[in-house]
Amino acid sequence: MKISDLGEFKLIERIRASLPPPPASVVTGLGDDTAVMRPTPGAYLLATCDAQVEGRHFRRAWYTPYQIGRKAIAVNLSDIAAMGGAPRYALVSLGLPNDLDVEFVDELYRGLVDGATPFGAHIVGGNMSGASEIIVDVTLLGEADPARVIGRAGAREDDVVLVTGNLGAACVGNDLLALDRPAPVSPGAREFCLRAAQTPTPRVREGQIIAQSGLAHAMIDVSDGLAADMGHICDASRVSVRLFAEPLPIATETVEVAFAVGRDPLDPGLHGGEDYELIVVAPRAGAPRLIELVQSQTGTPLTLIGDIIPAQEARTFIRGNGRMIPLHARGWNHFK
Repeated sequence: MKISDLGEFKLIERIRASLPPPPASVVTGLGDDTAVMRPTPGAYLLATCDAQVEGRHFRRAWYTPYQIGRKAIAVNLSDIAAMGGAPRYALVSLGLPNDLDVEFVDELYRGLVDGATPFGAHIVGGNMSGASEIIVDVTLLGEADPARVIGRAGAREDDVVLVTGNLGAACVGNDLLALDRPAPVSPGAREFCLRAAQTPTPRVREGQIIAQSGLAHAMIDVSDGLAADMGHICDASRVSVRLFAEPLPIATETVEVAFAVGRDPLDPGLHGGEDYELIVVAPRAGAPRLIELVQSQTGTPLTLIGDIIPAQEARTFIRGNGRMIPLHARGWNHFK
């Protein structure tokens, strides 16, 4: 069945029937023109939005409808994670071609729900329109403890830079999808990098633990690339940074795939984007405790990768051989 056969309002009813029941904090959910929620007293309201556009962020030949939905919610969850917040309510606006199969929308929403539910987020409304290409635009609302919200402007001289998880896998995973022939890589490495590209895991719990610890001065998620997003912290905090290649957490699977597609593994690690890890800036003395907290409570490694230095010093990256090179913000840019 095509969307044009079903029509807008029957499609909305189909979507509503597929969603889990909302929590008690949702007064009016999907079905009215405006969702009504009851926020937690004494909490800050967080709001973020991000769109996934066919041909720009995904291709139907590379991503299943389920994966498109999972990624669309994950990129928004990652923004809430970078504030140390708790995701609550999502609004989903869709641009859909008339000849799209209804089952595509079913699977898209299954991905959205599966991505949102583990973190306590619920879809409470949205909008849809006909379009020549698929657009999935998510607005996500969250909450945070006013005393524990972390932004990008708090980094200080002599702080250290840490990052969760590993870097570069999503970038080389997309490289694999773009190839016109299979790359000579092991099945394990291929699966690892494709999973990072197609169904990224936002570090929501990690962000909450970091915020509640009181040990971090600044935080941002890695969406545009480590170098570019670290640059956002430096700009907002009026500091500079020195990063080191040797501790940079790049998985062996990522290294294998990077070499197979003709890349220096440091390039996707620094500039690839779409990792959705968290860059954390913390006082040097508190870093060991923060590393232990995140590892013990989530199983996610938190790796020290650099130092915050005075603003007048150049932003640099030191390779394993000691060579110091400029740290250019050569990451994702929507208009380049």
